[in-house]
Amino acid sequence: MALPATIYRVSIQLSDVDRNRYATLATTVARHPSETDQRLIVRLIAYALCYEEEIAFTRGICVADEPDLWIKSYDGRVQNWIEVGLPDAQRLVKAGHHSEQVVLFAYGGSFERWLTNSRVQLATMDNLRVFYLADELIDSLLVQLNRSVDWQLTCSDGILYFTVAGGSIVADLVEIDLTAEPV
Repeated sequence: MALPATIYRVSIQLSDVDRNRYATLATTVARHPSETDQRLIVRLIAYALCYEEEIAFTRGICVADEPDLWIKSYDGRVQNWIEVGLPDAQRLVKAGHHSEQVVLFAYGGSFERWLTNSRVQLATMDNLRVFYLADELIDSLLVQLNRSVDWQLTCSDGILYFTVAGGSIVADLVEIDLTAEPV
């Protein structure tokens, strides 16, 4: 018998000063049994930082040809393809051919190796943005994770300010320039 998904009720008070977007986000998210809590947290951050009225969680992990989130136009075309993790570079290139914008929220200890292996292939994409979320941020949010997520998130000048359960977390949102020479 297959394990059921775990349901999370999410409320995020979003103040994205960088994009001039202010909203109270309320949604329900299912975490697949094979999905880690860290990945769920990154999906929620991606949801908030890419928020537009049309944003939607997809079937994600269960379906190979869908991203974690997307924003579709009214005629069904994918405007924003939003991935989390360290996907195969070819997957991102293919997504770039079928959507206006591809956004990746990368995380994890093997990010530098992934970046080294993927940089040449991804540097040619003019519709890709890559953000890196540090393990320290994810771990801090992980400690507070329960089935009812209640965050206040402010993004200003590329810095994320979280208020969770009365405590504060501050972290940089690092955008990776794929055209720059590796250090």
